[in-house]
Amino acid sequence: MSSEQSAASTDAPEPGTLRPGGRTARVRAAVLDAAGDVLAEHGFDRLDLGDIARRADVGKTTVYRRWGSPTGLVADLLDQMAQESLPRTETGTLHGDLTANARLVQRTLADARQGPLFRAVIAAAACDPRTASALARFYEVRVTEWSPCVEQAVSRGELPSGTDPSEVIRAVSAPLYYRLLTTGTAPTERDAERAVAGAVAGAVAGVYVG
Repeated sequence: MSSEQSAASTDAPEPGTLRPGGRTARVRAAVLDAAGDVLAEHGFDRLDLGDIARRADVGKTTVYRRWGSPTGLVADLLDQMAQESLPRTETGTLHGDLTANARLVQRTLADARQGPLFRAVIAAAACDPRTASALARFYEVRVTEWSPCVEQAVSRGELPSGTDPSEVIRAVSAPLYYRLLTTGTAPTERDAERAVAGAVAGAVAGVYVG
């Protein structure tokens, strides 16, 4: 551990809990952008705070003091990504809403930067508890954002009473992530259509009740 790492404040705020403005916000944006680039290009193993500081043109002491470790940096990056993700689309039908969700996930995973970034974070989460916790928070935010679409479908009578909204939303995105992680290829629009068809069929049949 470098002297700068050991000197990092142990009682600093949890990454992502502050919403600073001005110069502090610009520093955060530059550092997180650099971190995302490194994750997309090289993966979690190459995420070095000194290198991130150089790429972001920020003092190393600032980066070590604010984030403390690569996992702290990833946690804050995921928090930013969750907060900046697009809001849900409401079309008036369950199929339309879930299609909008699936296409958003599909485009994200097919993106030249976002796809590799997610693969790197998921790989890191498999062996690092803090990254796993941050990734779980990210998905909880996104699932919560889209769950009202399922609740409204229940109210319209499209789905059985007692349908678990969170499980339906997860059922849409799960096949898309599975394809990315098991084949190494980005999901296509056709994959998104299949994911929606499967989720809708299961939900209508009552698979996600209770």
